[in-house]
Amino acid sequence: MADHGMNETFGKTWTWMAVLAVICIIGGFAALFNPFGATILAVVLAGWVFLIQGVVQVIHAFRVRDWPGFLWSLGLGVLSLLVGFVLVADPLAGSVSLTLLVAVLFLMTGVAKTMFALSLRPAGNWGWILASGLISALLGIMILVGLPSSAATILGLLLGIELVSNGVLFLFVAMGLRQLGHR
Repeated sequence: MADHGMNETFGKTWTWMAVLAVICIIGGFAALFNPFGATILAVVLAGWVFLIQGVVQVIHAFRVRDWPGFLWSLGLGVLSLLVGFVLVADPLAGSVSLTLLVAVLFLMTGVAKTMFALSLRPAGNWGWILASGLISALLGIMILVGLPSSAATILGLLLGIELVSNGVLFLFVAMGLRQLGHR
């Protein structure tokens, strides 16, 4: 009897996972076909997240005024509000800032992975980690070299790739859950 309930749960879950997969894949291809629009959308969305977070942080800071971290909390809230306002008010300029951040993160991650790979050199398959590190660093350098013009599309392309990748992952999970539900 418990198996029947579990199968029913898997049956419901795989359907929702499949719907999520389709949404991600369609959204990913839409972003890949219009990377500029996806970049602007991503920047505006990030701006609104910063604005909402800033408002919550400022409200929280005033609710705990006697707390020793009040000024820090208030300052971070105001900073979040400013970042959010800038991103929403001028998403194209905001895309340059966010693209610069992404490029630096790729570069730093690439250097860290490369150093990690070299420390593992006697171990098997260390070359795959090295390749991943070199690819990340190369992507970071390519984005930096292409700034500011790359800022108009790179975030949208990355968003599209990530959405398609997640969609494929969710599709495989859905298929696995469906198989479990039929057992």
